[in-house]
Amino acid sequence: MSLRILALETSTLDASVAALEGDCLLGQTLLDRQRRTAQIFAPAIEQLLRSVEWRPRDVQLVAVTQGPGSFTGLRVGVTAAKTLAYAVGAEVFAVNTLEVIAWQAANAVQRICAVLDAQRQQLFSATFQRQGDRLTEVSGTRIEDIAAWLAGLTPGIAVTGPGLVRLRDRLPGEVAVVDAACWTPQAATVGRVAYLEYQSGKRHDLWTLNPLYYR
Repeated sequence: MSLRILALETSTLDASVAALEGDCLLGQTLLDRQRRTAQIFAPAIEQLLRSVEWRPRDVQLVAVTQGPGSFTGLRVGVTAAKTLAYAVGAEVFAVNTLEVIAWQAANAVQRICAVLDAQRQQLFSATFQRQGDRLTEVSGTRIEDIAAWLAGLTPGIAVTGPGLVRLRDRLPGEVAVVDAACWTPQAATVGRVAYLEYQSGKRHDLWTLNPLYYR
């Protein structure tokens, strides 16, 4: 039996929860943008588990985005993931939000820069290179002034992520833009990325795991 994963994504306003066996998606639920609170997770998770015919104790790994992203959203997600993992006896695993976004680009895209709005005319950004069925981090998560980020874009790179919402008209013409439908991180992708990294031997500790705000 494949690893049973419950994935949570709360780093943006468009939160979601998903259930996977290995990297196979069984179901995903999008949460109400106006009610992205700890209280909404319990009924959403309960309904999702019921729809895939799992008991809470069937969950073996709880995956969650650790950051960057909304301070409140990350706190809610990581706290919910740790609490649930402890309650059902599962492991917890955190993944980088920008890596999740980069994974959602089409396979044909080789070099990808993912961005999130960091407020104050700044972006959270990270760049990845596709190598077969893996993404390798080229430059890690950092905070950049929008003007500097735009000036540093080079031909051959593709850009993606919610940070582009207000910037699309300012992007250089030689830069590829990933389909906007792929910009928002999804719990399904959180689960798939966590599964790949978990299979490679990475582990996270329930007691020391905390959000990474990058500020």
